[in-house]
Amino acid sequence: MENENKGMLLLKKGKKGLVHLLFSRLGLILILLIFHFFLLFGAFKWFYDFLPHVLGGSALFTVGMVLYLLNSRIDPTAKITWLVVIMLLPVFGALLFWYTQSDLGNRVLKARLKQLIDQTQNSLPQNQDVLTAFENENQEAAGLVHYLKNSSNFPVYDHTSVTYFPTGEKKWEELLRQLEEAKHFIFLEYFIVEEGLMWGRILEILARKAKEGVDVRVMYDGTCEFSTLPHDYPKRLKALGIQCKMFSPVTPFVSTHYNYRDHRKILVIDGHTAFNGGVNLADEYINHIEKHGHWKDVAVMLKGEAVKSFTLMFLQMWNINEKEAVFEPFLSYPTTSLQAKGYVIPYGDCPLDRDKVGERVYMDLLNRAQKYVHIMSPYLILDGEMETALKFAAERGIDVKLILPGIPDKKAPYSLAKTHYASLLASGVKIYEYAPGFVHAKVFVKDDREAVVGTVNLDYRSLYHHFECATYMAQTDCIMDIEKDFQETLQKCRKVTFETIKSEKLSLKLMGFVLKTIAPLM
Repeated sequence: MENENKGMLLLKKGKKGLVHLLFSRLGLILILLIFHFFLLFGAFKWFYDFLPHVLGGSALFTVGMVLYLLNSRIDPTAKITWLVVIMLLPVFGALLFWYTQSDLGNRVLKARLKQLIDQTQNSLPQNQDVLTAFENENQEAAGLVHYLKNSSNFPVYDHTSVTYFPTGEKKWEELLRQLEEAKHFIFLEYFIVEEGLMWGRILEILARKAKEGVDVRVMYDGTCEFSTLPHDYPKRLKALGIQCKMFSPVTPFVSTHYNYRDHRKILVIDGHTAFNGGVNLADEYINHIEKHGHWKDVAVMLKGEAVKSFTLMFLQMWNINEKEAVFEPFLSYPTTSLQAKGYVIPYGDCPLDRDKVGERVYMDLLNRAQKYVHIMSPYLILDGEMETALKFAAERGIDVKLILPGIPDKKAPYSLAKTHYASLLASGVKIYEYAPGFVHAKVFVKDDREAVVGTVNLDYRSLYHHFECATYMAQTDCIMDIEKDFQETLQKCRKVTFETIKSEKLSLKLMGFVLKTIAPLM
């Protein structure tokens, strides 16, 4: 308790405010709806005599927008959503569409990230001996390795040990031990940081390490200032000797920049140890407090050469608003060559390009599976491609199992997930809901040989709009630990059947039915 109090001395809970509402997606939609209403009211009042011309012009405008959408490169599922929105509300729909497609506010960010990626393109060269060995042992997965290297410059590594943590509590315990060993630098990048027992204990160590001369940097998503942390939190951490940044803090400027959040969870220690997974730095993730029943989450710890990829990912995000980006010193720290089995690829996904890395990795595992693909995910809001991949794998005879939350954290995504149930079940996909509470884990494990643990949910936010990261593993010792955890979690689940779908509350069904039309906008 003493450590918790030390870590919370400078902290006060942030509160959601009016500014957040106004400049959120919901606020923008409300503003445009009001604008649409007044525009239509004005058209009827001031142009009543020309009403046939107004209606005719509106019809022609709608036809033009429909033709444009059908010939665009937008995801087919998103096309349907936009077609519905524009046909029902031409003015509102068109304004919202052009707003989201214009990337207003993202051009500078996109240019800066491209510059940083180009600058570090050769920072992590692929060891050709490792690549050759991987291809010889995993011929069917060679294409995925080449894709991750060619599209995003993430190499495959050996000599990296991976430890799997089946709960947030286990990760937290080991994280505290590893932080105590830090001598040079500690980098943290998390979607959520919230004061409490978990963060208080971590912060106490970070402050002490900063006083010892360790370079400590903390970065969290800007939405935290409206839910978990005060706006001046970076200044408070600076007083402890810790460098701190918010990614995309909300300011009084309506921009699509706020649509893209930093959903990554990365912790790097001295370039030789890294943590990744779904566990944020808040007390529900270690079940110190209960929000939605038991919180099921997972994480991995890497030790070895592959940690450099997480170091690079952190530094690319950190240096977005730095005049001079510094990479090399942190990528040059020596790592011990470990006698660890298998291969590891840490990788990231960026929403500012057209390359859906997170989704393509998942689909590759589904398409290559020979026996099974077992999945844990908190959300299930699928585009057509991902739904087809899940169904096709099951139709090929693959044992496709999904573990989803039994107690939701949000009603809207919970209702949307259920709209996919019947179609997936009809193709042979097996669906289970975690009866004790909420599943926040993001796990794919395949054929006892490959697995992915990271931050990528099976929803539009993760697959299209968030900065994400994950750890791909092939033949590592922990893969059997992941599968064992999946089977143990399965014993605590209730199976979804056509009968259970029929017995769902009508209000939940109606909510999913309505929200389905705008799922890509959520």
